Amino acid sequence: MSDSHKKPIAPADDDCCGGGSCNPCVWDHYYAELQKWRIEEAKRREQVEADKNSK
Repeated sequence: MSDSHKKPIAPADDDCCGGGSCNPCVWDHYYAELQKWRIEEAKRREQVEADKNSK
């Protein structure tokens, strides 16, 4: 697993137009990236625990 996977940064308040017609919205992209990050973090924690237990 790469160490370069960083938690996504939420869009600034003025990055979203608030109109609801953008598809995808900057928030849609952020939440998709956040979900990927959370999955990656869970895998990392699992691997760390497996490494600890194998020693």
